[in-house]
Amino acid sequence: MHDPFDTVVRDTREWLERAVIGLNLCPFAKAVHVKGQIHYAVSSATHPRQVLDDLAVELDGLLAQDAAVRETTLLIVPGCLHNFLDFNDFLAQADRLLRKRRLEGVIQLASFHPGYRFAGTEADDITNFTNRSPYPTIHLLREASIDRAVEALAQPDAIYEANMQTLRRLGREGWDALGIGPRK
Repeated sequence: MHDPFDTVVRDTREWLERAVIGLNLCPFAKAVHVKGQIHYAVSSATHPRQVLDDLAVELDGLLAQDAAVRETTLLIVPGCLHNFLDFNDFLAQADRLLRKRRLEGVIQLASFHPGYRFAGTEADDITNFTNRSPYPTIHLLREASIDRAVEALAQPDAIYEANMQTLRRLGREGWDALGIGPRK
């Protein structure tokens, strides 16, 4: 019998490989991917409170591992938070959890969602796709690792603008040709 979580992880890996790494949307992703330091966690949650519980477990799991073993975690949430505004609201709860656990400055959360939309953009604006993933996903990053990676770049602030230009050149047809997204 096929495990549906395997499909979710496969979809997410394909997105990471084809979009995030393939388009160089994150210059830090390739190294941790190649070294096998990304932990893929799939939440079975159907309610945001359950996602918060899963986030707490994944925070503990990330902190319990040496960065050489587990540099980062992708918490993938296929069963709820489908509405981007609900997901965005949930992120405030996730940030409160970090503060409550005194993990500000230790762990940073990044967000990806199939309907991701930057403020001030139209829903179909191709630049939104820099943060579009097959499923709602919360990326747990070690702040120390971010600091080291940023120090290694000449112009880390240029990443955002370069990503926008990359997506504009690619266009919607190019994005669709990547063949990434949830399996039906």
